[in-house]
Amino acid sequence: MTYNIALQFEDGVSRIIPCEPNELVADAAYRAKINIPLDCRDGACGTCKCHCESGSFTMGDYIEDALADDEAANGYVLTCQMKPTSDCVVRVPASSAACKTEVGAHGGKLTKIERDSATTVSFALQAERPLAFLPGQYVNLMVPGSKQTRSYSFSSAPNSSELAFLIRDVPDGLMSTYMRKQAQPEDFMMFTGPYGSFYLRPAVRPILMLAGGTGLAPFLSMLHWLKDNPTDHPIRLAYGVNTNDDLVELETLCALKASLPDFDFFSCVVDQASGHPKQGYVTNHLSGDDLHEGNVDVYVCGPPPMVEGVRKWMSGVGVTPKSFHFEKFSSANEAVAA
Repeated sequence: MTYNIALQFEDGVSRIIPCEPNELVADAAYRAKINIPLDCRDGACGTCKCHCESGSFTMGDYIEDALADDEAANGYVLTCQMKPTSDCVVRVPASSAACKTEVGAHGGKLTKIERDSATTVSFALQAERPLAFLPGQYVNLMVPGSKQTRSYSFSSAPNSSELAFLIRDVPDGLMSTYMRKQAQPEDFMMFTGPYGSFYLRPAVRPILMLAGGTGLAPFLSMLHWLKDNPTDHPIRLAYGVNTNDDLVELETLCALKASLPDFDFFSCVVDQASGHPKQGYVTNHLSGDDLHEGNVDVYVCGPPPMVEGVRKWMSGVGVTPKSFHFEKFSSANEAVAA
């Protein structure tokens, strides 16, 4: 069995490499032509110290000067002594350029273009090979006929050659105009990635997902992954949009609810004339109970005002979640994650 090791670099670039069960992560990285900072290779200098955010592993011999006991207890590893026993996410304290690696370049053919609503477009690409990424991550997709790119999160699960995206139809937007007026099945599109630190962490406690508009996309990717990798912990999604036209993928969410043992969701619409049963912002329909007294992982994806609104709501109810991950996006599709 081969494990997937996701190397997360400081500049947001991710590289997912294969590692054999008895192979050192540092050796697997070098085999993939990635130069993780390394000096002694004996667990003595600490140069290759990284943080393992998820996954299991065994560690060989090392000295405390290289890795202190409290660091090891908090997930720090020496990649020259680390052997995975599962898939792992490893944060490398260096840029991808410093490690002499580049973000992956990929391509695929358009297989589906659908206008899900007056304001939203979904499309799918058939890639040349299955693509590994972390559920929630994004790619920079080149707009055909130009040299410009737009950043879009996957709405499909990892490790498939069929890649799905859900994007907002922006008036006069470059990608929107292409999708509306020019795109045809079999068109070839190039993209680079994956990127981003907004991705699903191990499901070890309740999860609260808050999506604004097409910020739903990364949560669809996470939920599709969770369907195949179920958890015993409850998952709740709050999905907010501005108008009824912006509500999409409700059938998909219902299907996911039927297949995930403890998943529930609700939608709400800001427009007071919408007639929707829940009106206003997502935080209008949440309570402190949704934060499980802090024993919860919160994920937020949406425009900057929504992310800041969620921060204020959590402060107002006086509960700090165990972890808080967010991704802000603007009309230019520039993502900022944490």
